Amino acid sequence: MNPEHEDGVSMANRPVYAVVDPASGKLVKGYPAATDKAVDRALDSAAQAYAQWSRQTSVAQRAQLLSTVATLHSERSGQLAEIIHREMGKPVDQAIAEVEFSASIYRYYAENAHRFLADEPIELLEAEGTAFIRRQPIGVLLGIMPWNYPYYQVARFAAPNLALGNTIVLKHAPQCPESSAALQQLFTDAGCPEGSYVNVYATNEQIARAIADPRVQGVSFTGSERAGAEIAERAGRSLKKVVLELGGSDPFIVLSTHDLDATVQAAVDARFENTGQACNAGKRIIVADDIYDAFLDKFTQKVLAMADGLAPLSSVAAAERLEEQVERAIDDGATFVSAGQREGAHFPPGILTGVSPTSPSAAEELFGPVAIVYRAGSEDEAVDLANGTPYGLGSYVFTTDAEQAMRVADKIDAGMVFINGVGLEGAELPFGGVKRSGFGRELGRAGIDEFANKKLIRTART
Repeated sequence: MNPEHEDGVSMANRPVYAVVDPASGKLVKGYPAATDKAVDRALDSAAQAYAQWSRQTSVAQRAQLLSTVATLHSERSGQLAEIIHREMGKPVDQAIAEVEFSASIYRYYAENAHRFLADEPIELLEAEGTAFIRRQPIGVLLGIMPWNYPYYQVARFAAPNLALGNTIVLKHAPQCPESSAALQQLFTDAGCPEGSYVNVYATNEQIARAIADPRVQGVSFTGSERAGAEIAERAGRSLKKVVLELGGSDPFIVLSTHDLDATVQAAVDARFENTGQACNAGKRIIVADDIYDAFLDKFTQKVLAMADGLAPLSSVAAAERLEEQVERAIDDGATFVSAGQREGAHFPPGILTGVSPTSPSAAEELFGPVAIVYRAGSEDEAVDLANGTPYGLGSYVFTTDAEQAMRVADKIDAGMVFINGVGLEGAELPFGGVKRSGFGRELGRAGIDEFANKKLIRTART
């Protein structure tokens, strides 16, 4: 059975934006892509909203709007969760958790925008008078979002920038047309004026032109390294500010533990949340030699036991791509232990061992329920393995030695280090990476600063 044709519609003839059953590849509903005129209207509407709404509202008014957005997320959590369950296969309980986390992000900026955007005095060294920094919006921002967290990714971008007063044109992933429409309706129902948040079903070609459009002042992109490089290049030619959150192959380092079972469960949680489809998942498990065998035995048992009830990947194509990556690793000499064989978009959880750090497979991001496990003979070797990747998004360090934890955290080339815990992300904590994982930060105080004009106002003594 070829999932590309089982519904009578070939991939080539499918609409650009479509809800597709992740398990079968069957088209559920197509949405027409925007015309060039519609994209132009979206940009014009956002530009007008910036000139009017952004300039005429106070921080308190925008914060109140975000508070309403947060409330509507919570009130509609069941409905919103069902939508992304259809679109990308996320289990409903995980989808509800995503919606609630998104609500907390909007609420966080609603409650803290006044503090983040307060004038920042500067102490003058010698001259008389006063000086301060005033944070102001810069204009229309273009957001290009991925499919793996359809609400959370938007919240990270939209919440701080709406609080600041920037206006947003949002292009979501092609497989998320229903959730993106639901978000547009939510913002409208919350009282966002026309143009302050605009969803558009744009094509890649239309987005390329929008990046160069003088009405757009900045671009935020979350997605693949390849697409991020192209977007950054286009934005650079037009002198536009960019924030990029790209791929990751985060190390999960285990140096010592008082509770091996709990640490093993933490590794499972870090790797397999969202069926392993997270940029900041703990994809490479690096374990100290003296506990490696015991850890691998317990870890393998837990991973293989996850096979029953594991959600499908986002698409058949995603599962096929992961299968090809695993086969290449095996060809390079790795050993693969799995709970079964791929069936459509369902990929059984598995573990790769014996992957050479110099193998091309070691440098790839595996986006699905497959973990790579390494043995490390020393702290230094663990750090070398952790840093032996072109990516640098997040990382995890488990150890009973507090000094070692800080020492290793300092040595890891990543934008984030989580020590002795997983699931520690929060609206107040900056999110982002280094190296080929991108640049810029979302969330926390740093997230509201990315697209702010930090305007100096200096007054001489009169």
